Formats: sequence, C-alpha cells, structure tokens
Amino acid sequence: MQVGAQVIGNDVAITIGGLQGNFELNVRIPLIARNLLGSIHLLAATSELFAAKCVEGIEANVDGCRHSAESTLAAATALNPYIGYDKGAAIVKEAAASGRMLRDVALEHGVDEATYDEAMDLRKMARGSAA
Repeated sequence: MQVGAQVIGNDVAITIGGLQGNFELNVRIPLIARNLLGSIHLLAATSELFAAKCVEGIEANVDGCRHSAESTLAAATALNPYIGYDKGAAIVKEAAASGRMLRDVALEHGVDEATYDEAMDLRKMARGSAA
C-alpha cells in the first residue's frame, strides 16, 4: 500500500514537471527522470518481494473450491433452458432454505444426472462458452 501511495505521488510530480516546460525546454527533466526511475525501482523490488513472500507456495484447496463453486445458487440459472424457470427457481429456493447442495435438490426434483451435469458444467461456464 505504501509503495502504491509513493508511486502515485511520483506520478503527480512527473505530471506537474511535464506541465511546466516552455518552448520545448523543460528544466524539470531531472525531477521527471528521478521520479520515473524511482517508481520503476519500487515496483520491481516490491513485485519480487511480494512473489517471494506471498505468492510462491500458494496451493488451491481444490475440494474447498469445488464445494464453493457447486454451492453457488446463481449458477442454477444454467438449468433454466433444460427444466424451465419455475422448476429452477423452486430448486434454488429449496437449496437455499435447507442449506443442501444444489445437485442433491435438483436430483430430488426429477432432474436426471446427465442433464444436470451438462447444464452445470462449471468449467464451460467459466470459459464463457454458451454451447
């Protein structure tokens, strides 16, 4: 956060320095260069530090991600073309009220497993594929 604030401040100084040139002569070029190079250095060093201290070694909790994705009631709208809006809404309402998984409620409401799997292909939804 501090680096971001400093880079923003450097950008303001660069902007003001750029505004004060006359007749293609700008005596504030050293100010512009110092702040630009300083920002580049700060961002590069911080990016390396962030990668080493925060990003490296992160592993997704695949089971937790899958459970969260499959629990997303909004995704049930993908069922509408297969079973209709009213039946889809009833499934979502029941899943929300009971706290049960959408799949379980949908299967209880007569949606066959193949239809559910085709409609609720989360990877296809994430890619944005309509068909």
